[in-house]
Amino acid sequence: MPNLRFHALKEVGKRKPVVITEKGKRSELFGENVFNEETMRQYMTKEAFESVMNAIQYGAKIDRKIADQVATAMRDWAISKGATHYSHWFQPLTGSTAEKHDAFFEPIGRGRAIEKFGGGQLVQQESDASSFPNGGIRDTFEARGYTAWDPTSPVFIYGTALCIPTIFISYTGEALDNKTPLLKALTAIDQAATEVAKYFDKNVTKVISTLGWEQEYFLIDKDLASTRPDLMIAGRTLLGHTPAKGQQLDDHYFGSIPGRVLSYMRDLEQECLLLGIPVKTRHNEVAPNQFELAPIFEEANLAVDQNSLLMDVMNKVAERHDFIVLFHEKPFAGINGSGKHNNWSLATDTGVNLLAPGKTPMKNLQFLTFFICTIKAVCEYEELLRASVASASNDHRLGANEAPPAIVSVFIGQQLTKVLDELEDVSTGKLSPEEKTDLKLNVVGKIPDLFLDNTDRNRTSSFAFTGNKFEFRAVGSKANCGKPVTIINTIVAKQLIDFKKEVDVLIEEKGLKKDDAIFNVLREYIKQSKKIRFEGDGYSQEWEEEAMRRGLSNNKTTPEALKANVSEKTIQLFESMNVMTRVELEARYEIELEEYAKNIQIEGRLIGDIARNHVVPTAVKYQNTLIENVRGLKEIFGDGYMDVASEQVELIKRISEHIKVIHSKVDDMIEARKKANKAKNAEETAKIYCNEVKPFFDQIRYHCDKLEIMVDDELWTLTKYRELLFTN
Repeated sequence: MPNLRFHALKEVGKRKPVVITEKGKRSELFGENVFNEETMRQYMTKEAFESVMNAIQYGAKIDRKIADQVATAMRDWAISKGATHYSHWFQPLTGSTAEKHDAFFEPIGRGRAIEKFGGGQLVQQESDASSFPNGGIRDTFEARGYTAWDPTSPVFIYGTALCIPTIFISYTGEALDNKTPLLKALTAIDQAATEVAKYFDKNVTKVISTLGWEQEYFLIDKDLASTRPDLMIAGRTLLGHTPAKGQQLDDHYFGSIPGRVLSYMRDLEQECLLLGIPVKTRHNEVAPNQFELAPIFEEANLAVDQNSLLMDVMNKVAERHDFIVLFHEKPFAGINGSGKHNNWSLATDTGVNLLAPGKTPMKNLQFLTFFICTIKAVCEYEELLRASVASASNDHRLGANEAPPAIVSVFIGQQLTKVLDELEDVSTGKLSPEEKTDLKLNVVGKIPDLFLDNTDRNRTSSFAFTGNKFEFRAVGSKANCGKPVTIINTIVAKQLIDFKKEVDVLIEEKGLKKDDAIFNVLREYIKQSKKIRFEGDGYSQEWEEEAMRRGLSNNKTTPEALKANVSEKTIQLFESMNVMTRVELEARYEIELEEYAKNIQIEGRLIGDIARNHVVPTAVKYQNTLIENVRGLKEIFGDGYMDVASEQVELIKRISEHIKVIHSKVDDMIEARKKANKAKNAEETAKIYCNEVKPFFDQIRYHCDKLEIMVDDELWTLTKYRELLFTN
C-alpha cells in the first residue's frame, strides 16, 4: 500500500496558484448580495421601507400586512439575483451557524406553480429544537422551537439561498442561540448608556455598541491535512515533533504573502465584499502558515453575524484552492496559536465615540465616565468575562506566550494611569470650587493630548485600552463573538445604571452640582477597581502571586471557569438586566460542560487510535528492518557482530520501550475515560476529563514524537510539522 503522505507531498508539488481576477472596484462590489437600505428603497413600497427602518432604528414592530410587502420585495430581489430558496439563518449553541433551505416554488394545482414567499415565512418558522443543544430545557420528544426574523441584521444571498438572520428560541420561550441574549444586552447598553450620555449631551437618543474583530487562522494544504486524522477530526495535531525551524526567526510575521495564499485571500475578499463584510486588512501572522483578516468596525450585532458567516465562507473558498482552514486556537504545539481579538466601543447617534478622549474638559469628563465605568464593570465581573472565552481549545492558548493568561486584567497605559491617580488623590467629600477647577484644568484638560497610539500595547493583558476602544484579547479564534460581547455589554450596562443612580442621589439628596457628583462617584470607582489594573508582564510568576493577593481569579481550565456562569451573582445580573433567565444560564452551563467533555473524549479516542494504528505499527515495521539488519551483520561478522551492530540493537531496545509505554498509557487513558463516562453529572464528567483523562495526552504524545525522529522518514505515515507548516 502506498504511503499516502508521500503521495500528498507529490500532489502539492504540482499545484499552482489559482489566479483570481479582481471584478471591478471594491466599493462597487460591496453589499451586492445584501438586501441593504439602498436595495430596500428600490424594491419596497414607501410604507414598507419606513416600517423596516423604524424596526431597525427603534425596535418598532412590523405588522403582518407590511411583512407581506417586505417578503414580496425580498423574493423579487432574490430571484433577480438567481436565488431559488430561502432560509432562516441562525446561530445555535453548537458554535456554528444553521440553515434549512425551502424553495420559493409552490404548486397551485392543474399542473401550475408559483414562486411563493410571504410575511409568515419571513417573520417566523418552526425548527426541530430537540436536535440542537438545549441543556435539558426540552426533552427529546418535545421538538418544537422557533426562528424569528431579526430585522436589525440585513438579509443576504449566499449561494442560491436568501438567508434571513433570525433568533432561535424554544417552544417555551428560552433562548437556544447566541443572538437572542446579545440583542437583549444591546438593548440594555443602549438604554443605560443613553441615560448617562445625556449628562453631557441632551441630543443623544441612542448608543450603539460597536465591534471590530480580528480573525486569525491557519491555511494547510488539503491533501497533506487529509493524512492526519487528528487535523481532520479534532482540528489540531495531537502528535508531531517540533520542526527544526518554527517561528524563531520572526520571518513570517508581516512577510510577503505566498502566491497561492494570496489567491485564496483575494477570492475570499471578493466573496466577503459581495456579502457586505467590510474586510480591510490581511497579513501574515507570527506562526508559519498563519494569517489574519480584519474588517472595519460595525454595530455589534451585525459584526457578530458577519464573523459567523465569514468562517463558513472561509471554509468554502478554501475548498476551491485545495486548502483547509484551521480555526482551532492551538493546532500546532510549539508555535503561536490563533485568537480573535474583540475590539469593543460605544458610539452615540450624534457621531461621538464615548471611549475617545475629546478636545474639551467636558468631553473628557464624558470619556472618563464611560472609561472608568467599563473598568469598574470588568473588575466586578472578571470571572464572568473569563468564563465567556472558556473552551477546551482555548485552554491550550491562554497564557501560552502568545495570548493573555487566564487572569483577567485591564491595561490602560502610563498616561491614563497618571490621570486616574491624580483624580483619585483629590481629597474626599464634596469638591470645592478650587478643586473642581483644578481637576478640569490639570487632570481632565490634559487628556486631549492623548493620541490613539499614546499607550503601548500590552499583549499579556486580556482587556487593554488602545486609544478609543477596549481590546478583549482572550477570545479564541473559533469562538462565536456573541458570547463575550453579550457579557461585556451586560456588565457595562449594569455598571452605568448603578453609576447614574449614585450620581442622581448626590445631586438630588446631597445638593451637589452635576460635575461634582460625577467626579465624586468616579473617584470612588477608581479606588474600588484599582486591583484589576495591571501594566506589567502578565506571564510572570510574580503577577500570578500578586493577582492572588489582590483577590483576582485564576481559573486555568474550562470546568473551573464555567462555574462563574451559574453563580448567584451572575444569575442576579442577567435576570435584573433582562438578558437571560436562571433556566437559560443553567442550561448553557450544562451545554458547555458537555461540549468540553465531548471534545476531550474525541481527542482521547483519536490519540489512542493514531498511536496504536499509525505510530506503533510504523515503529514495529522499522524495528523489523533493524532486526533483519542485525541478523545480516551477525551472519557476516559472527560472534563479533556487536562491535558493528550495537547502535542498531540499542535503537531496537529504545523503540520497544517507547512502544511499551504507549500501550500502557493508552490503556490507562481508556480506563480514565470509562470513569468519566460513568460520572453522575456533566460537571463531574468534565472535571474527570480535565484532570484525569487529558494529562495522558502529553504523556502519549511524548513517546510518539520520540518515535517520529527515530523511524525511517519514508515509512512514517503521518505528515510532519515541517511539511504541514512550510508547504504552500
